[in-house]
Amino acid sequence: MPRTISDQSYLEALLAAPRPGIDQVRAFYDHRVGVIGKDPRYLLIPMDDHLVHRGDGVFETLKFTAKRLYQLDAHVERLFHSAKTIAIHPPCSREDVRELIIDLAAASELENGIVAVYVGRGPGGFSADFRECPQPSLYGVARIMPERPEELWEKGVTAYTTSFPAKQCYLSRIKTVDYLPNVLMKREAVLKGYDYPLCFDEQGFLAEGATENVCLVNASGELIVPELRNALPGTTLLRGLDLIRPELPVEHRLVKEDELYQAKELILLGTSLDAISVVRFNGRPIHDVRPGPVSRRLRQLLREDQERNGTPIH
Repeated sequence: MPRTISDQSYLEALLAAPRPGIDQVRAFYDHRVGVIGKDPRYLLIPMDDHLVHRGDGVFETLKFTAKRLYQLDAHVERLFHSAKTIAIHPPCSREDVRELIIDLAAASELENGIVAVYVGRGPGGFSADFRECPQPSLYGVARIMPERPEELWEKGVTAYTTSFPAKQCYLSRIKTVDYLPNVLMKREAVLKGYDYPLCFDEQGFLAEGATENVCLVNASGELIVPELRNALPGTTLLRGLDLIRPELPVEHRLVKEDELYQAKELILLGTSLDAISVVRFNGRPIHDVRPGPVSRRLRQLLREDQERNGTPIH
């Protein structure tokens, strides 16, 4: 049985407890404290925050490379939109959150990294009643960007049809912290030997990946984007479409699974990936089983856009 100890002894035990992954953390913030910390052993969220035990919160994740944050304003705007959708009012303004993200990236002292920001209902109790929470919470963390070998873009990746359905429409378009379906999709993909899962809605129409949007190039060379009725409109997808529209036609419509096998390219888009080709789907080849020109062009445009338009870190 665990013993009861003094506050100081508990703090010492807490700081000595195993914390897998803290070597990746470089800076963090808790709005209750109001300062940026650097020792990841203090990176803690109250258990009674509804963000934790009810999934009652929203978040955004963005990257910075060469000390330039990409799509900062788009991420901040979506964070506040998601929070408003679930009736949470962040404890500070858009401009304050924007500056916090820049400050976290700067405090990390990294050239390349990831910043995540979370807004929760707040601490105050363990029921589902929002009235327990007198003030919303705000947390931020800057960490090392996971490295992926260039070989992934040179050879492409695999995907498959997950057994988990797409989220309900009203939930799929909000970036909530309740990512259990996404986690289970990714777990299933890994255990089955695939790189990425793709989910479909109840009518069999393509929705999204675990954390990626998906699009395809058809036999006519058009870029087909599934209707985002059961998928989160990703900032990478939306920006990539803006950048490539002058070069090829783009169509938004419903997409069935059979159409994926006939595609010239099947492309995943996401914050850490930019754009990457799926060369095998459910074990079957996509076109010539090689990354296609549209995927490569999308990645090039996104990387050039970040270099040109990324927000400098102080």
